[in-house]
Amino acid sequence: MSVGKVGRLMVLVVMTAFVVGFSWNLSYADGKGIFASKNCGSCHQIAGPAAEKTFDDQLKKKGPELWYSGSKFKSEWLRGWLEKPATIRLLKYNSITEKNSEKHPALSKKEAEDVADYLMTLTAKEVTAGGVTEASTPQGKNLFVKRYGCVGCHSIKAGAQKAGGASGPDLSEAGKRLKGDWVYAYLKEPKVFKPVKRMPIFVGIINDNEMKTIAGFVAGQK
Repeated sequence: MSVGKVGRLMVLVVMTAFVVGFSWNLSYADGKGIFASKNCGSCHQIAGPAAEKTFDDQLKKKGPELWYSGSKFKSEWLRGWLEKPATIRLLKYNSITEKNSEKHPALSKKEAEDVADYLMTLTAKEVTAGGVTEASTPQGKNLFVKRYGCVGCHSIKAGAQKAGGASGPDLSEAGKRLKGDWVYAYLKEPKVFKPVKRMPIFVGIINDNEMKTIAGFVAGQK
């Protein structure tokens, strides 16, 4: 290849990278603007750390915290969910009988893409990528179902059906939604992400390897 062709190719690569990066920045800016214009911050916390100190504080919240959403969610799922929201927690928070009937507003496809791009920039330093293998292993299932009884509050896949409790978020397709590395960080440092909650704290009960195995099992539910 001639020097001239190499030079033109390099210019093309640089221009392409610039355009892609510029487009992403526009999407991020648009998403941040859409989030603000729709007053999403009135329900969702987007700046950490966690603020609640009592259960009353937690119960006053209208929506989940999003200040670590880029570490928690998978971007493709987030875009789809914002466009077509579906219930994740079957029962209302802090209830074992009352169904969660609240409906999240839907965004247009373009709005969902832009808002998702913005939310994916919100990350937590406590989540380290690459530490958890996302796989629904027999070992993980044994820990989740039998040893620690997580299935009492969370539903998981049971063949073509679901099995488990409904007081916690549905985890039967959690692997489409959650990153295994975040699940592990949530188990390891729960007070960082949700200092006030009904879910038991397993620090000092579940060892590090078991936490990673359970996190991988949850993220392997697809």
